[in-house]
Amino acid sequence: MTKLYQKLIKSCPPEAEIKKGLKNAVSAAPQVPDKHLLMSILNAIDLTSLNTTDNKSNIIHLTGKVNRFQSRFSNIPNVAAICVFPNFVSVVKEKLTAKNVAIASVAGSFPTSQTFISIKVAECKMAIDAGADEIDIVIPVGAFLGNDYALVAEEIRELKNAVGDRILKVIVESGLLPDYEQIFRASMIAMDAGADFIKTSTGKVPVSATPEAAFVMCRAIADFYSETGIRVGFKAAGGIVTAADAIIYFNIVSYCLGKDWLNKKLFRIGASRLANNILSEIAGERHEHF
Repeated sequence: MTKLYQKLIKSCPPEAEIKKGLKNAVSAAPQVPDKHLLMSILNAIDLTSLNTTDNKSNIIHLTGKVNRFQSRFSNIPNVAAICVFPNFVSVVKEKLTAKNVAIASVAGSFPTSQTFISIKVAECKMAIDAGADEIDIVIPVGAFLGNDYALVAEEIRELKNAVGDRILKVIVESGLLPDYEQIFRASMIAMDAGADFIKTSTGKVPVSATPEAAFVMCRAIADFYSETGIRVGFKAAGGIVTAADAIIYFNIVSYCLGKDWLNKKLFRIGASRLANNILSEIAGERHEHF
C-alpha cells in the first residue's frame, strides 16, 4: 500500500464525531425544499435499470423517456446519466438523443465482483467500446474482508487503466462492511487506486446507502482532497426513494465537502423511483414521466 494511504487511513473520525457531524448536516435541511435544490438533485440522478428482467425493449423505453423529458419540462434539468448493464450500453448509445446525459454501465462482474480479473477488465473495455462514458464497479468485498487490501487496490488500478479517461465509480458496498473504520479504509483504498467517484452500494444487498456511511465516505473524500488536491466524487445508491431521502445526502455532501461538490460532476444519486418523486415535488403535482 502507498505512503499516502498509510498516512490518510489514520484520519478516520471517531463515532462521536460522525454522529455529531451527521446531526448538524441533517438539521440543515429546509422544512420546505427549495425548487432549485430539487432541480440540482434531479440533475444528479443516474437513472438506473439493473434488473434481471431487463431486455432491449425496456431499455429503449427508458431511454425514450429521457429523450422526451426536455420537450415536456423545458425549465427543469434532465437526469445526469442512464445506468444499465453492459450488454445494453449499445442500445442506449443508439437511441439516446438527449443532450448532456451520460451513459453509465456497471461492469467488473457487478454486483459480486467475483470472477477473474481478466474478465473484469474485458467487461469494462467492452462497455467503453460500446459507448459507455462512465463505469461503476464493485470492490472485491471478500478480499477486503479478508484483509487483502493490496489485491483490492491492484484490481481497482487495473480497471481504472482499462477505463482510461472515462469516469470510474468504485462501489465499496458499505452495507457489508462491519464498521465506520472499514468504510473509511475502503474509501481511501479506492481513491488512492484511482477512483473518480466512490459509491456506497450496489443496491443488491440488504443494507444499501445510509447517512452514516455517506458521512464517513465524504469525510474520507475531504481528507483525500486536503492532502492531494484531487476532487473525488461521491455517489449514494440503493434505497433512496423520496425527496426527503435525497436531501439528506445532498446536505451531507454540502456539510462535508462544500458547494464545489454540489453538481453532477462530483455528486450523484443512483436511483429509479426517485426521479419521479423529485419531479413531482418540483412541479407541485404528481408526474410519472420516468
